Amino acid sequence: MDDSWETDRSCSKISDSETLQDKNGNEDEPSLPLREFYPYIRCALCTGFFIDATTITECLHTFCKSCIVKHFFYSNRCPNCDIVVHQTQPLYNIRPDRQLQDIVYKMVPHLEEAERQRMCAFYKNRGLVMPKPVAVPSILPTKPLKQKDMMPQSVFTIPPELDVSLMLEFVGAENGIENYKPLERKYVRVSGEATIRHVELFIRRKMELSPNLQVDVVCGEHILQQRQSLREVRSTMGKNALQDGMLVLQFGLVLPGQ
Repeated sequence: MDDSWETDRSCSKISDSETLQDKNGNEDEPSLPLREFYPYIRCALCTGFFIDATTITECLHTFCKSCIVKHFFYSNRCPNCDIVVHQTQPLYNIRPDRQLQDIVYKMVPHLEEAERQRMCAFYKNRGLVMPKPVAVPSILPTKPLKQKDMMPQSVFTIPPELDVSLMLEFVGAENGIENYKPLERKYVRVSGEATIRHVELFIRRKMELSPNLQVDVVCGEHILQQRQSLREVRSTMGKNALQDGMLVLQFGLVLPGQ
């Protein structure tokens, strides 16, 4: 199989002396070495900056799309944490992270242009037609706007796929557990397809929990299983699990083996 442009893009590095500065070159603004951001913008598989950043939904670890797809040819586990992504089809549980990719392109000078040139060279050398980006058609009004249409609209709208509102209540931690941050964000709106495992990962990140701690998530008097989806929990528990339209989940921290 011919090598693609992805095979050498991981070598696109930037000097450790490069810094992030104000766009206008304002010397009064603090500058940081780019290398301090490497753990967040580089792929653990190729050690290059993210290209087509893709996140595993089970553990939220991110890699270049081509890197993680190749990895899943011979393994169904996350390269970072070794969790089983999917027993048979791990590619089902990956999603593009376009926001992170935009951040990487803004932080690393010339990376986006260099990647575009590699793609062009790849298709040109093989006599292939360069795929065109998907154009978003502009829709022009066909009739004059009415007065009510000219009223200011809300800037923020909730995407329809975020159909479950959560209230996360911390019920405490066992004796001997300490040094964790309080959960500042108690109310969350998420997709009903999200699982209790995703809720647990959210709690772990926000509270900066040690990996050896166990997070028990409870709804009513039932301890929930990690594989259960929020939509399933809401329909199973019924109105008793809701408060002002929000699904109430309680969680506590316990030591393993308890």
